[in-house]
Amino acid sequence: MTSLDRKQLQQMVLFSELEESHLDLLLDRHRETGYQAEQVIVMEQDWGESIFLLHRGLAKVRTYTADGDEVVMSLLGAGDVFGEMVALDGSVRSADVVALTPLQLVKLRVPPFKSLLQENTVFALALARLQVSRLRDLNRRFALQTGDATTRLLDALAYLARKSSVSNDPQALIPALPQRELALLAGLARETASRTLSKLRARGTVSELDGGLKLADLQPLRKRGLID
Repeated sequence: MTSLDRKQLQQMVLFSELEESHLDLLLDRHRETGYQAEQVIVMEQDWGESIFLLHRGLAKVRTYTADGDEVVMSLLGAGDVFGEMVALDGSVRSADVVALTPLQLVKLRVPPFKSLLQENTVFALALARLQVSRLRDLNRRFALQTGDATTRLLDALAYLARKSSVSNDPQALIPALPQRELALLAGLARETASRTLSKLRARGTVSELDGGLKLADLQPLRKRGLID
């Protein structure tokens, strides 16, 4: 397991404009740990003691409806921060975070993170932009839930690809995941997701590569307005 250093931290969007002294402050007494796929990292309603930075791997943020159905709210990839709300309001966790693949996680202490937010306007604005981006993405994905199965699955695959890539590439390799996870992300029944994926393979839109999936043809996504 490779330890996160100051240079790697500064390459992440949220921390890109911070000075070295601020980076050192955030990394002071940080902890790193690994998780396996399907392990729960944080649970909804737990009290938070750390802010988390995903160094490598992929995770999902989930909650449940009143009927007990799982809803995937968002994905987290390398460089993403979560649990930061504890530094803003000190409240309990608002959702579960679960590993989708083996991952490496960095736990940052809350006091230096909170202190930096209060003292550094640039950092506070960067966090605000992150929150706005997440809200826009969530609104966009929920708006697609009225779309057809193909549109929803294509969007889910592109989302997985972007979160699996440091360059936000919709044609990046998507790691092998259970079809249940694809169905949940797309908001589809598992059988519907399986049939739709088979059709996309047959059309050459999706290909299998190195044990994972790849969007081989982006034209169907462009036609549906899913990417530029």
